[in-house]
Formats: sequence, C-alpha cells, structure tokens
Amino acid sequence: MLKFVGELNYTWTNTESLLVHVIAGLAGVDKETATVIFLTLSNSRSRIALVERLAKLERTSADRRKAILEATGLLTRCQKLRNHYNHCLYAFDEHHLPTKTINLRIVETKDSLRLDGSRDIDHRTFAEFETSLADMRKANERLWSIIKEYGFPL
Repeated sequence: MLKFVGELNYTWTNTESLLVHVIAGLAGVDKETATVIFLTLSNSRSRIALVERLAKLERTSADRRKAILEATGLLTRCQKLRNHYNHCLYAFDEHHLPTKTINLRIVETKDSLRLDGSRDIDHRTFAEFETSLADMRKANERLWSIIKEYGFPL
C-alpha cells in the first residue's frame, strides 16, 4: 500500500512541476518568473486552474487549448485519489496491514457530528491506483509534448 501511495506522490510531483513550463509559455514569461508564480499558488488545484485559465485566453490557439485542457483534465481526475490517500487515517489489522482509510473530514449537523466515512482497502483500491498512475503518466507525456511542440521555456 505504501509503495502505491509513494509512487502516486512521486509521479504527481514530477508531473505537476511541468506546469511551471506551461505557465511560462502561456503567460509569456521566463521559467524563473513562472516558478515564482507556481510557488505563490498554495495548492495543486490553484496551479491547474491558472494553467486552464491561461489556456482559455482568446490568444491561445484552439489546438493548443485542447491539448492543455486534456492534460490538466487527466491531472484533475487523479487529484481526488491522491488527496484522499494523503489526507486520511489508515486503520490496520492485527498483522499491521492497512484495511481501510478514514476520511479526515467531519460532517456536522444541527445536533450531531460524524466522520465523513471510510473506504475499505481491497483489490479495487489497487486498480484505482493503477488507473490513476497510468493517467498521470499520460498527463506527463502530454505536457512534455506540449512544452516541446510549442517551444515553452525549459
């Protein structure tokens, strides 16, 4: 389980960092300036939103916009799974193996509190990881292709 979470985080970080080059290219700034912009945005959602908004500007060609939005769409799909496994508690059995995740959100109603649910760790969990990792690799390849094709700063 930890191997999958680690690979998910490594692949995410590697792919998310490519947004620096896309920001530089779309905003018409150098890589150093794009890095400052990237780091000023405090989370992945904001970074992806910035790239998508820059891509949607009228000056961005339809082909370029489509390619960028497809890549960020893949990242956005992966983000939910990544966020879940990075921001949850893990329940373990007597053999110290993880059996479920517990969301770190509280649902509060007028007169009660409850945790926002849990998920069993089973064969579907690992299939989700495999799908998400494959999508992130595709996003990584597409972003590299965009960076090279459009001559974005490296």
